[in-house]
Amino acid sequence: MRMTNATMYARVLASDASCNGRFFTGVLTTGIYCLPACKARKPKPENVRFFPTCEAARAAGLRPCKKCHPDDFARGADPVLETIESLVAEVRENPAAFADAGAIVRRSGFGATRVFELFRLHYHTTPADLLVRARVAAAKRQLLATRAGLAEIASGVGFESLSVFHEHFRRLNGLTPAAYRELRSDRTFEVALPAGYPLGYLRRALSRDIHSIAERLAGDTYTAAVQLSDGPALLTLQLSAGFIRAGISREVGAEAHALVVGLLGLDEDAAAFSRLAKRLGLARLVAGRTELRISQTPSVFDGLLWSIVGQQINFPFACLLKRRLIERAGKPLADGLSAPPTPAAVAALEPADLLPLQFSRQKADYVIQTARLIVDGKLDLAALRDMSATRAERTLLAVRGLGPWSVNYLMMRALGFSDCVPLGDTGVTSGLQALLKLEERPDLDATRRLMAVFSPYRSLATAHLWQFNQPIPS
Repeated sequence: MRMTNATMYARVLASDASCNGRFFTGVLTTGIYCLPACKARKPKPENVRFFPTCEAARAAGLRPCKKCHPDDFARGADPVLETIESLVAEVRENPAAFADAGAIVRRSGFGATRVFELFRLHYHTTPADLLVRARVAAAKRQLLATRAGLAEIASGVGFESLSVFHEHFRRLNGLTPAAYRELRSDRTFEVALPAGYPLGYLRRALSRDIHSIAERLAGDTYTAAVQLSDGPALLTLQLSAGFIRAGISREVGAEAHALVVGLLGLDEDAAAFSRLAKRLGLARLVAGRTELRISQTPSVFDGLLWSIVGQQINFPFACLLKRRLIERAGKPLADGLSAPPTPAAVAALEPADLLPLQFSRQKADYVIQTARLIVDGKLDLAALRDMSATRAERTLLAVRGLGPWSVNYLMMRALGFSDCVPLGDTGVTSGLQALLKLEERPDLDATRRLMAVFSPYRSLATAHLWQFNQPIPS
């Protein structure tokens, strides 16, 4: 559909990245052409001319912007992103080679301000935080694969002292390095909760579908049938103030621990977001739940299924469709629970198999075709976790059936990216309306603008907005 100049200018003012490539913005006073989402100062309408291609803009005597690199975008290249991705890969491969964030900045070739901007944009974090997480991840690999002492491991991955190593390791994992090493053989383990962790909100998250056949919360006992890398298993959590006792039905302790950390949202910086909300004068957004976390889905595929199944239908009906899909293609285990289906099990279906379950033909097609992409190796779910947020978003948006809402929901709830907003989500818009006392719910552009102040913690802001109009759980 042809866009008018007024429509295109409105998209430029909104920094709408979905219009990148659909047209290019020429600024006659500067002689530069940009992508619609360029972060440079917005031009006045009388100084703007729009072009269908970079070639057309150059033919008019304009030159490409050095901030948004429209020519690179047009040919599918992104050298700045690729530079940052290569740098992050170096940090993760050998974190000990970087003494601090300053070393990352020096290695990048960019200025400090630019590096922080790029890390925030593409990885939703800071160089310092990414370095700490890289060190902890490297230490976890060594704890499971070697018998090296803790001091040797801490020094080998770049921590300045054993106490600093313990502090960061426990904060991100809920247990000590020594306890993590025991996961090689243990089927049970305890995970410490941060002070003030809102257990009531966790109970609410773990029992969203009271009729679920994949998970059950009875009192303080949560049981879930989950798919692990080598098959299904039963996970049990005993909830209590201060700590969670976890058990798994097979000797896959380290993998089960990663799943539990995700369910509890332990590696999210809830305290930093709460401080930001208070600085913004929005303390009421986090009141009574300053340590609220996003409970991650048990697997990326589980989150992917939900992001497709849950599109444009109400929550109870989405839960019903999910249960029927599990009944049709999942794996029955003990206690009347069934593990969610694998990509292979869903890929083996035909749309006609799901139509009697009340799936629309389009939704059935999206679910099955996406599963087939995974089985055929064209969509690597495991690789998404290590990608930059930008690369993961682009990869997922290229999948038929996944739009901006689905992709951002998936990135928040299954991949753990911290600066996502599922634009168009009614829970977000109604939460913003109530929080800011707006006369009406904000539209997409207004939501994008209002949520920008919460960056780089927009995922947690979304989680708080979802709860803002809800009763406080017991």
